[in-house]
Amino acid sequence: MDIVFIKQLQVDTVIGVYDWEKSIQQRLLLDLALTSDQRTAAARDDITLTLDYAVIAEKVTALITAQPIELIETVAERVASMLLTEFATSKVEVTVSKPGAVAQAQTVGVHIVRTTSGASEPVVTPREQA
Repeated sequence: MDIVFIKQLQVDTVIGVYDWEKSIQQRLLLDLALTSDQRTAAARDDITLTLDYAVIAEKVTALITAQPIELIETVAERVASMLLTEFATSKVEVTVSKPGAVAQAQTVGVHIVRTTSGASEPVVTPREQA
């Protein structure tokens, strides 16, 4: 399968658990990867047969900014669910980063993988690999 991706999609929205965060907008950065067979779209050179980056970016931005959200984990789950429901993809990877959330770090975030079956991919920790 092929992967259509968007890197560092910037979305300014109300996000956070603290009272001061609920009155300001903060920037989130999203990396999206959608698994989908792109051979037909490529062979026919037809945008209607592929995943349109502009439409994906617009829908993701609208979803995240529609209402305040407290957790970036919630953002990731909602985005993954919408992508799997509204686009011809069987698997999505969503990374949500919140720059500046921790002063000592460039960014913090969450990365999730979801499939149309609802199962997430198993995660192997370094301890389990040994």
